[in-house]
Amino acid sequence: MEAELKKLQIDKSFKARREERSTWPWILLVVVLLAAGGGAWQWRNAAAAPAVHTIRVRVPQGDAAAAQRVVFNATGYVMAAHKIELASKVIGRVAWVGVEMGDKITKGQVLVRLEDDEYKARVAQQQGLLDNSKALLAEFEAGSRPQEIATAQAKFDQALAELHNAQVNLRRLKSLEGSNGVSQQQVDDADALVRSRTAAAESQHQQFELVKAGPRKEQIDAQRATVRQLEGGLSNFMIDLSNTVISSPISGTVLQRNVEMGEFVTNGFVGDRGAKGYVLSIADLSDLRVELDVSQGDFAKVMARQPCWIVTDAYPDKKYEGVVDLISPEANRQKATVQVRVKVLSPDDLLKPDMNATVSFLSPPKSAADAATQPSTERPPFRVPATAVRDGAVFVAENGRAVRRPVTAAKTGNDKEMEIRRGLIGGEDLIVNPPESLEDGAKIKSTEADGPKGGA
Repeated sequence: MEAELKKLQIDKSFKARREERSTWPWILLVVVLLAAGGGAWQWRNAAAAPAVHTIRVRVPQGDAAAAQRVVFNATGYVMAAHKIELASKVIGRVAWVGVEMGDKITKGQVLVRLEDDEYKARVAQQQGLLDNSKALLAEFEAGSRPQEIATAQAKFDQALAELHNAQVNLRRLKSLEGSNGVSQQQVDDADALVRSRTAAAESQHQQFELVKAGPRKEQIDAQRATVRQLEGGLSNFMIDLSNTVISSPISGTVLQRNVEMGEFVTNGFVGDRGAKGYVLSIADLSDLRVELDVSQGDFAKVMARQPCWIVTDAYPDKKYEGVVDLISPEANRQKATVQVRVKVLSPDDLLKPDMNATVSFLSPPKSAADAATQPSTERPPFRVPATAVRDGAVFVAENGRAVRRPVTAAKTGNDKEMEIRRGLIGGEDLIVNPPESLEDGAKIKSTEADGPKGGA
């Protein structure tokens, strides 16, 4: 019995192991929560906008006075002021295309022809209907011919003669009435014939008068209306025929050729692989704009007809003069920006639509000497702190973000400075000591560095 009771006793070491196994999941949960909190804290710190120091890049030597006028910079895209997607007004198959992408065109130049056999047939059919209607109108307006009048007169005279004969016969029978040679039936038949001949003569008389009078005025007016209706239909078909020839409404450049010979064009619904909605895309490249979004923080610095510099990423050493041409009447709530368009005053063949461009907004000149200072097309090199250049590029602050700009830099006699020969135009807010973790497009908080705001 004692041996059996000992078997029923609880082993204290087993109880301790069970308590240990029930405790370690809670310990693991606490460790995971602490690690997650630490990771979230690190991620939040990493995602927070770092504070950076910036200086305003100043162009030395000849362009220094003009560079002092730079208020702020913004990036955008070159665009044609009036881009036209030239479409067809009629449906049809392309028979001929006379231009290629990049061709210079003049106003009124024939660009595309559509097959026109069907439209020519419609014109011919409508022309036949119109000719027939005009001939009928001329017949109405001319009235009855003399032969028609003479025929009606003859029929009327014949009816009168037959009536006279019937009346004579009736009088003769009535004179013999009462004798045995004439019956009452014969008298009645003669009387009925007289009445019939009288009605026939009256009918022929009315027909004769109608022939002499000719067609009614209402008939002539109705036929004239039919002629006008057919003339309108013919004009419509002729317009459709002329629309098979597509001409340029402006002088410009072909940006895109959208159709080939044999393809079908339509003026209705367009599918991905179906008929084409437009044939060519054209624009006047002598009238270019730079479209950009200006943050609401800088919008107060923009004004109508404000002078600007324009530099493209493709040609960073070439400046174009510009002027603020359009300021949007409303802001973009989601992006907190206002759309601005800057007109390029003297564009050349190097500028292409959809190019990236940087616009430097300038303050108005304060004196005649400032007004005479014009931004040169060839920018002289200028100097920046050496700490701003990293791996052949610099970071500039634009609209609260760091934008990476590849540059061509060279060393100078001063180890603290480097000479920038390509990549910047002047007026940018340059980040002096960009953090190693700073990436293109990252959010930043910029503060101006102490000391001069430009190179030597």
